Amino acid sequence: MSCAQFVRPFQPGLSPTVPSTPPSALSPLSPACCWDVFCPVVDNFGDIGVCWRLARQLAVEHGLAVRLWVDDLKSASHLIPSLNPQQTSQVLMGVEVRHWVEPLGDVVPGKVVIGAFAATLPESFLTAMARCVPRPCWINLEYLSAEDWVAGCHGLPSPHPRLPLTQHFFFPGLDRATGGLLREADYSARRRGFSESTFRKSFDLPMRAPGECVVSLFTYENPAIGELMTAWSQGKRQVLCLVPEGRVLPGVAAWFGVIGLQPGDRLRKGHLVVKVLPFVDQSRYDELLWACDLNFVRGEDSFVRAQWAEAPFVWHIYPQQDDAHLEKLNAFMTRYLAGVVPSVAHAVEDFWRAWNDGQEVGTRWSALEAVLPELGSHTRAWSMKMQASGDLAGNLVRFCKVEIE
Repeated sequence: MSCAQFVRPFQPGLSPTVPSTPPSALSPLSPACCWDVFCPVVDNFGDIGVCWRLARQLAVEHGLAVRLWVDDLKSASHLIPSLNPQQTSQVLMGVEVRHWVEPLGDVVPGKVVIGAFAATLPESFLTAMARCVPRPCWINLEYLSAEDWVAGCHGLPSPHPRLPLTQHFFFPGLDRATGGLLREADYSARRRGFSESTFRKSFDLPMRAPGECVVSLFTYENPAIGELMTAWSQGKRQVLCLVPEGRVLPGVAAWFGVIGLQPGDRLRKGHLVVKVLPFVDQSRYDELLWACDLNFVRGEDSFVRAQWAEAPFVWHIYPQQDDAHLEKLNAFMTRYLAGVVPSVAHAVEDFWRAWNDGQEVGTRWSALEAVLPELGSHTRAWSMKMQASGDLAGNLVRFCKVEIE
């Protein structure tokens, strides 16, 4: 894929005429120095997960006034327990969360405007941006990808065809030529202070049994779930599978032959024990990853958190038409497994591909299980390597500062 193929056209219908009304005439309530983040919720939790994490980090670590515009507050409330989906505006953890509905009304655009995941900004807001003097720094925050073309597209400008505005593409990524990954400044301190025994007690879990393999399962629907659980139940090692409530639960229930599962439910078959957990907020999800020997993750936000957790993981990438997602999967595996012992790399590749294909995971589980110790050491080294690229929030602040000045 090339940058020319990547750049998306603007939406038609915008007026080429820019009114000369000064920003102060639009609304006296919004600080001109704030950052606006527009988040379209597509995948229930992945999109809002990234945007909420970014917004909090910008507010807490960089002292910025942040407005987070969300078009689906109900989905957002799962990640933000204190969020009231019925309120159109509320301040939570230093971030003003607003319901993104159109017409948006008269709003003074912030100093920086971020459209996450190719969000199409409201036409009225774009026109207001064009009125501003100076004009906002406009960022298109893209999806994470390990593909080679990303570095060449990161930071590129894209002028609006009608309005005097220019957006810049900002790509999360795996090296210094990209925007890096989201990682909070206090992450390492929280990790050092984590107590597995306290975590297990909070979810009514017994102390870890000798030789027990603890797995978290946060994934999309997958026809291979039954085959995997069969392999776990028939294996020699006891497996404790912790499943946060979500899209995979119906598949788990079907394999156990039950109708519906709820947080707190515990089921056992052979050497497999499944415990259903409530959907937790982001800090507690980090703890879940730290408490496990292997983490099944999905999409983007949990995928990044698994890399910081320094434990082996399996990525269920978001499916796309024409299997375009498999190119991204292969691109990541190529980088992630570079220099890894071939037997370990093959076990990971075979299992990841089988899991994303939804078949033959049972026959590949034993090979992956056998290399988990070596994979754990590699994942710790990988995490340190990713930290060297800087965190996305900090890189974004520095980029916008250059563009504004």
